[in-house]
Amino acid sequence: MKNLKLLINIFLVFSSLSLSANEALSKEALGQILFFDKNLSQNRTQSCATCHNPNSAFVDDRSNGISKMASLGDDNKSLGDRQAPTASYAKFSPNFHFDEKKQKYIGGQFWDGRAATLEEQAGGPPLNPIEMGMANKKEVINRIKENDLYVSSFKNLYGEDILNDEKKAYDALTQIIASFERTDEFSPFDSKYDKYLKGEYDLTALEDLGKSLFFSNNNNSCASCHVLKGEDKKGETFTNYEFHNIGTPSNLKLRAKNGVKDIDKGLLNNPSVTDEKQMGKYKVPTLRNVAVTAPYMHNGVFSDLRTVVEFYDKYNNKDRTINKETNKAWDEPEVKDTISLKELKAKELSDRKVEALVAFMELLTDEKYEHLLKSKVK
Repeated sequence: MKNLKLLINIFLVFSSLSLSANEALSKEALGQILFFDKNLSQNRTQSCATCHNPNSAFVDDRSNGISKMASLGDDNKSLGDRQAPTASYAKFSPNFHFDEKKQKYIGGQFWDGRAATLEEQAGGPPLNPIEMGMANKKEVINRIKENDLYVSSFKNLYGEDILNDEKKAYDALTQIIASFERTDEFSPFDSKYDKYLKGEYDLTALEDLGKSLFFSNNNNSCASCHVLKGEDKKGETFTNYEFHNIGTPSNLKLRAKNGVKDIDKGLLNNPSVTDEKQMGKYKVPTLRNVAVTAPYMHNGVFSDLRTVVEFYDKYNNKDRTINKETNKAWDEPEVKDTISLKELKAKELSDRKVEALVAFMELLTDEKYEHLLKSKVK
């Protein structure tokens, strides 16, 4: 039924049907259409769904010759220095703020939290010159005015004069897209882990070991940053929405393509942040669907989930010296001085325990994406 509704909505976009105000769409339904509309980009080649494909756990599954490390822009040549994070479960991120008690920045959208809200995030890509490339808000709203369905729906939702003020109209656009991103389509909580919590799935021995390791502060550091509610709590998004530097190296392969030479300052790139101690810190991502949203880290430097676990383990395991993806020693961190060594401290992991943690994280895959998992013998 959901797929049928989606096809109908997409058909309406391209047929540009004229509807009366009484027949105009709801925010969620209109947001779904706009999420897929390539006409909101300069060359009409890119939509929100291009970089957040619903068929691929809301990440960019285009290879672009660089293994999905970053997204190609609407001009078919611009390339950023970070990968598009999944839009799955994004609605649960709190508005960007500084927590006085924790003395840490929390929440927001994007890797550096620069969009304080989901609405701000929705409004970013259309105006980004290396993403959807529209010159200004007026240009975007003019594209909205081309479609009679959009016009009638905007007026029905926000009043007859809404499209006369491009700033108010653009704010309405972001609210509409964000309303779709807040639907259960993005956060169904129907993974095998969720089914386990309901008594509908029995863990394998390896998955059970991984679960025990994951939630144990005595064994590793996963729970330090990727648990908010607690073990076996429903609605866990597997991130505390904090910002940390885990010593991720530069992605030299990506930079050979995009020509970027400057250090990525991470959280310090957020206009709201001036504290130099935030250099190189990035928002802790959700682990929901993590097993099917490779590559990993903010710059896509690692291609396999096991590599990520081994990368964490290298901080505590003197024998974990080789990155098996390159068969070379781990590259140096891009930013060394702000690494969260306290949060990374843990007991070393055996290969069996690494496998167990990967098996547990595979459990966090939404039911509709389970077919994307590589089959493994447990």
